Amino acid sequence: MERAIAHLDLDTFFVSCERLVNSSLNGLPIIIGGGDRGVVSSCSYEARYFGVRSAMPIHMATKLCPQALVIKGDMQLYSKMSHLITDIITAEAPIVEKASIDEFYLDLTGMDRFFGTYKWTSELINKVKKESGLPLSYALSINKTVSKIGTGEAKPLGTLYIPTADVQSFLNPLSIQKIPMLGQVTYTTLSRIGIRNIQTLSQMPIQILQQILGKTGVDLWKKANGIDLTPVEPYRERKSISTEHTFEEDTIDISFIKSLLLGMVEKLAFQLRSEQWLTSTVTVKIRYANFDTETKQQRIPYSAADHILNQIIYELFDKLYQRRMRIRLIGIQFSGLVHGNYQINLFEDTQELMTLYHVLDQIKKKYGIHTITRCASATLKHKTKASNTNK
Repeated sequence: MERAIAHLDLDTFFVSCERLVNSSLNGLPIIIGGGDRGVVSSCSYEARYFGVRSAMPIHMATKLCPQALVIKGDMQLYSKMSHLITDIITAEAPIVEKASIDEFYLDLTGMDRFFGTYKWTSELINKVKKESGLPLSYALSINKTVSKIGTGEAKPLGTLYIPTADVQSFLNPLSIQKIPMLGQVTYTTLSRIGIRNIQTLSQMPIQILQQILGKTGVDLWKKANGIDLTPVEPYRERKSISTEHTFEEDTIDISFIKSLLLGMVEKLAFQLRSEQWLTSTVTVKIRYANFDTETKQQRIPYSAADHILNQIIYELFDKLYQRRMRIRLIGIQFSGLVHGNYQINLFEDTQELMTLYHVLDQIKKKYGIHTITRCASATLKHKTKASNTNK
């Protein structure tokens, strides 16, 4: 049975959310980002016309487009709208993968037995637009790669259907930069040997690409030939990561407990960023000396930043710990996960802070998670015994 995979992408999501609550922004060049030393998290098509792009330093973006209106961004609003759209889509589609805060894959294979897949998808899109008020584009094809590329070509506010017979003719003239996950380094490597469009890449001997790029070369050759067997992974809101620490001796040392929480957040936040997750729900758990267990949970704007999550964890702990009894166990959990880039949460942060997170994460990946740690959590290891849980 031929697969039918739809890719949905909300057009300039952050900008569209801002325009939804403030119609006076319609038609204006908009930049979403934080301060003169921050970076562009998103921008309108009007700003893109002048060369503004995501991840560009704000000061550079405003030089390219001096008339642009810079908005700090409201992650609370964006998270709310993302959850709303997720609820609409998951209530209708059989298999949904939430690829990021504003991007979805739908596996509609077999639905043509009952009604036209393209027509059904178009009706779903209209429902999302009507109930959310937000614009989006989508493409329908035989796999995730072709559908995602199709959505990119359909934007803004476009739709595209690419049946099997048209896949190669659709892909061939496009730049290899259109292939998902093909970065600048790989593009430069291929460009130097004359491979700049997908047709050339698809006609290269796979053995040569493997010699040049290893497994990545094989994967790119398959995508260039319209081959992608990657399944649509069903979206599960309950997916979470968590960690717990049991004290060797029950304690009431709050300063020590908060230092411990700091280290736990640092560890889990690093895991979130490494696996490209953002969390929308934070939970703190306390088990007292008498084995009574209590939890407190809070829904938050999507994040994977230590400094943001630390503040939430401390606030939840202060609200939860009311008995003034000795504590036997402390735990935290990040749930409501969605794939996404940490950058989208840094509206108030500087480019230097983003770079710092990136460098620290790279060091931890190369030399181990305990290579660099916060001073407050560095001396805790010998005082506790830990257990980690991933769900």
